[in-house]
Amino acid sequence: MTYLEVFYQTLARSMPEWLAYLIPFLVGSIVVLGFLLTTVMVFIYMERRVLGRFQIRQGPNRTGPKGLLQPVADAIKVLTKEDIVPLPGDKVAHFIAPILVFIPTLLIFAVIPFQNGALLADLNIGVMYVAAVGTISVIGAFVAGWGSNNKYSLISAIRAVAQMVSYEVPLMLSMVGVVLIAGSLSLNSIVEKQHIPFIFLQPLGFFIFLAGSLAEINRTPFDLLEADSEIVAGFHTEYSGMKFALFFLGEYAHAVVTSALISVFFLSGWKGFPGLPIFVWFLIKIGLVFTGIIWIRSTLPRFRVDQLMGFAWKFLFPAALVNIFITGLEAMVWPGFPWFVVIINWIVAGAVVASGSLLFVTGKGRILEIPGAKPEGRSLIEAR
Repeated sequence: MTYLEVFYQTLARSMPEWLAYLIPFLVGSIVVLGFLLTTVMVFIYMERRVLGRFQIRQGPNRTGPKGLLQPVADAIKVLTKEDIVPLPGDKVAHFIAPILVFIPTLLIFAVIPFQNGALLADLNIGVMYVAAVGTISVIGAFVAGWGSNNKYSLISAIRAVAQMVSYEVPLMLSMVGVVLIAGSLSLNSIVEKQHIPFIFLQPLGFFIFLAGSLAEINRTPFDLLEADSEIVAGFHTEYSGMKFALFFLGEYAHAVVTSALISVFFLSGWKGFPGLPIFVWFLIKIGLVFTGIIWIRSTLPRFRVDQLMGFAWKFLFPAALVNIFITGLEAMVWPGFPWFVVIINWIVAGAVVASGSLLFVTGKGRILEIPGAKPEGRSLIEAR
């Protein structure tokens, strides 16, 4: 039973049932929204400072002590800018697109447990709920490109749909291994079943989930939708003011959700060593995962569009099927998942990643085509 259910039962004894249900819902929603907005501002500052360290520079250090108020200053700047809508654009579509991108993050947080029972709704189909709600942002991206009536925005929106739909397939399949081990679709139950973090039992699933999530939230090296040299600034080129702020907020909110889901599925959620409050361990894990995302951004170059799609269908999708087959076989033969299964899964993960890396061969600093490809299929860089 969740904390909100206990709160509801307490209120139901002294007031009408509809009011006893509404109050916990509003309180929980405000808490989730406050947590999300606060975390997004912390992550924006954190990313700028950490990237500064990677790039041997300071990062924000003027506004407030150590630049702490820079996200606040940016928020004020964006909110006071003029909201410009293209004259030939679809004003309704232009208005609702940022909402469709941001709202799914709030909905997903309804089933993420901060500690045992500390969540808005402990759904017995929580994993399916996350998979279903996470697809709504695809619609928002396409509506933004269509409503802008801009060819660059529309091209980026089409790319966004192709990229997100393609990477959703291995992303969802990577969660099947976690479900097979935990024997439950409830996120709260998945954390409870992790006597050891599932990253040890599902290293390949973790890699697929991380790569698919980065592509879903448009983070490096999958940020082709914002390639300035090709399509200006992506599907939100024609947005300004508060609407652009919602897109920006939605991107970081999706990063927060991704970090939280990785912590729940693979890092045993709120569980940690004694000495710190339970929810603090969960926040630490979210921060560490996001730091890894920043590290990837500062290290890896952007994919070409053909590599982007090929990586999803030629590598991640088959790897996800291999992971499901191996995990299902282990669940049948060794239901308790003894310690030597960890070694087997890491060997399988290493073999799959090593074989998949052959799809992207480098030579003298240039990305080459797959060995055996036709000469006319070479990249422009190689042809020169």
